[in-house]
Amino acid sequence: MKIRHITRAVWILSLVSLFTDVASEMLYPVMPVYLQSIGYSFAFIGWLEGIAEAVAGLSKGFFGRWSDQLGRRLPFVQFGYALSAVSRPLMVLWTQPFGIFTARTADRLGKGIRTAARDALLAQEATPGTRATVFGFHRSMDTLGAVIGPLLAFGYLYLFPGQYFWLFLFAFIPGIISVGLTFLIPEKRLPPSDNSKIPSPFTSITYIAKASPAYKKIVLGLLVFALFNSSDMFLLLRAKQLGVSEAGVILLYVLFNISYVALAWPMGRVADRIGKKKIAIYGFLLFALVYGLMSNFNSPNFLWLPFILYGGYYAYTEGISKAWISDIVKSEELGTAIGSFTALQSIALLIASSAAGLIWQYFGAQVALLLSGIIALLTAFYFMRIKSISPSAS
Repeated sequence: MKIRHITRAVWILSLVSLFTDVASEMLYPVMPVYLQSIGYSFAFIGWLEGIAEAVAGLSKGFFGRWSDQLGRRLPFVQFGYALSAVSRPLMVLWTQPFGIFTARTADRLGKGIRTAARDALLAQEATPGTRATVFGFHRSMDTLGAVIGPLLAFGYLYLFPGQYFWLFLFAFIPGIISVGLTFLIPEKRLPPSDNSKIPSPFTSITYIAKASPAYKKIVLGLLVFALFNSSDMFLLLRAKQLGVSEAGVILLYVLFNISYVALAWPMGRVADRIGKKKIAIYGFLLFALVYGLMSNFNSPNFLWLPFILYGGYYAYTEGISKAWISDIVKSEELGTAIGSFTALQSIALLIASSAAGLIWQYFGAQVALLLSGIIALLTAFYFMRIKSISPSAS
């Protein structure tokens, strides 16, 4: 697919995501180090990330369904990005546990409000034969922000080591730019299915229960994997544990994101040609290799390798899984279908991150990382064994 097939809406949504990721990724790689510096444990960090992502996930299903009912996507996109932009600086203003929890959860709630509606907008701008490409392009642009953000953080912390206060406040600027860009997005409204009532908070569970067998097969495999796929913060903590400096941790994170940027769009195009299932399987195998390496490394000398490969895992799975799901549901159910999947995925992340924090604290990093790698291998075998489950998955 040529660049001209990337529509205006896809371009603007991608730029919105780019600036949002500049803001969030200025903070993400230093977040665990910052939290440790003000006295929080590995277990608390895992619990915080898991709870925050679970809140985001539950809201994805709820707000995705609501956007389907109203036939509107854009208001959810605008409010979600605004909430995240405002909440990030609060992490250094409210440093007590309740304040940290509130600020981080509000940031993730903003993500939950916007994600399903945004992904539905992207899916509506493509066809089954181009969806992985569109999602891949969006992921590349999004992740370009995740390269720029950490580099800005690296430059700041190089000049002002250990001084986090102004870094968190500076992250507000690109966040507000992203909110302004949302007002330029054209929206193709759909006929409302039901304006009369607010969706049930159990939308995700009820939708999956009545969904098609094809949808259930995809979601089952992805959710079992998610139950053992903890927050990426643990890879950064592992690098720090192996002796990498604060600046080095940020550079490794940048390297991971450069790999993701370089591969996401090309892999989307390849997935549209040879099948989304096949590319996703390669992604899970890459994940297993990365976590196997990280669990066995005893020095920081070759950590660049697993971080490059980890970018490949994301490029092979993140956007492609949503494109795969979009192929097998009706357009008027896109928000609900994607939101329901990401809702339960985030609940699984709560379990995975909380468990990983405890396993790490009591049994060590090697056990926590190796377990995740083994489950990724089993997930790859699961998708190898099941038959093709969408027109473009063969």
